[in-house]
Amino acid sequence: MSHFSIIKTQVTDIEILAQSLNELGMEIKFNSEIRGHNGLKIQAEIVAILPGHYDIGWSKNPDGTYDLIADLWGISKQHNQQELINSINQRFAVNKTIQEIQKSGYKINEQSVKEDGTVTLVIAK
Repeated sequence: MSHFSIIKTQVTDIEILAQSLNELGMEIKFNSEIRGHNGLKIQAEIVAILPGHYDIGWSKNPDGTYDLIADLWGISKQHNQQELINSINQRFAVNKTIQEIQKSGYKINEQSVKEDGTVTLVIAK
């Protein structure tokens, strides 16, 4: 029986995802296997290698979005899975926002993170 969970996401940009994972200090591999319970493995386009025996990966759907795939039970043994997934989602959202701002001809003058995790961006034309 597989312990892998599949979670739908709004992630559509694998380059921004890879950048975000790197910024969070995660080792990543492309077109690799996600490690799960009892040595089970499943293929994914991008995999964040986590300390321990379990990883998180993303696989592309026909609509261009990426599903998050992980053995959440296994991850929860060594990590706070909600905090981990939230930190990835937040970093991705910030990086995607910065990319869109820059595409529109604006620049980021300042970026700060408050104690509660709130990210503030100051932009200018």
